[in-house]
Amino acid sequence: MIKDVVIIGGAPPSTWPEMSQFKIEETAFIGVDRGSLYGVKAGLPIMEAVGDFDSLSETEWIWLEKNITNISRCAAEKDDTDMELGVLKAIEKYPKANYYLIGATGGRLDHYLGNIWLPLQERFLPILERLSILDNQNSIVYYLPGEYEIIKEADKDYLAYICLTPVRKLSLFDAKYQLDRVDFLYPRSLSSNEFVGETSRFAFEDGILATIQSKDLKKES
Repeated sequence: MIKDVVIIGGAPPSTWPEMSQFKIEETAFIGVDRGSLYGVKAGLPIMEAVGDFDSLSETEWIWLEKNITNISRCAAEKDDTDMELGVLKAIEKYPKANYYLIGATGGRLDHYLGNIWLPLQERFLPILERLSILDNQNSIVYYLPGEYEIIKEADKDYLAYICLTPVRKLSLFDAKYQLDRVDFLYPRSLSSNEFVGETSRFAFEDGILATIQSKDLKKES
């Protein structure tokens, strides 16, 4: 049974998170444009590939056709981004799964912002709390109003609360830096907070919020 869908964007594999967290037998992999090529070359079982594939050379495209059975190629001029098409394909094929975007950060800033804001679109709101963006440095998780407890990831050092919209009555109960029912009237990043223990609780009454657990990359000496 498929529990997770990993949707692979075009950022290089050096930006990917630790892939061993996904159980192959419970995970479907969908490639988006050049992410399809990276996925196959990394040995992942790409079940579907979508996009305009305008980032591929003719040689790369021919190779991809030989290595992925189900490819949905669309025109370069279109209303949806390739990543949006990938998420739509994932919802169509696996409507109850959790969705993880990788290869979705870095590179062009317009693509990066488009991916960060993707879950805010009305058509994606029903899956917002089942969609995450992961890379080798960050884990981004989305929330609708409510009260939550999040678990610290062992390799992460920092915790940020990102108000993607105006947010009302945000409380941070047991992080290093706390808040008590504070309103934010415009989008704002509350960065560089930290866990005190292994979990942290927060709550808010209106808006859309994301948490980011992150770490600094070690510099090579």
